[in-house]
Amino acid sequence: MRAWRGVVEWTAGQRERFVWRDGRLEPLRVEARPAPVNYGCLPGTLNPADGAEVDAVWLGEPLAVGTVREGAPAALLHLHDGDHKVIFSVGPVQGAALQGLLAWFPPERGATVQDAHAAQAWLDELAAARPG
Repeated sequence: MRAWRGVVEWTAGQRERFVWRDGRLEPLRVEARPAPVNYGCLPGTLNPADGAEVDAVWLGEPLAVGTVREGAPAALLHLHDGDHKVIFSVGPVQGAALQGLLAWFPPERGATVQDAHAAQAWLDELAAARPG
């Protein structure tokens, strides 16, 4: 399975959120609720559902904003609107962090977890559709 490089934009348990733009992090806003997981993106990818880089989440201990991680996807958080999130994890994709992530999304978004193969297939599909 292919490894992907991601950058953390929002640290688990924190309210201060950043955004990756033009190869650097910029402050975005202070959220009403803290992040349930480490949240970020996969630079150089494009999710047509929102026109932004593919969202990524890292389960586990808080990671500082700007942390760069490389690895194979562990799962895919599938949403009805197509704005899926690629899940990375050191161990099994389960437990309180995963439940917190699922609870973060309102029921109408239809958040479900699919396996690592579904995540890789979705990323491969996006890469193949991207021009250039």
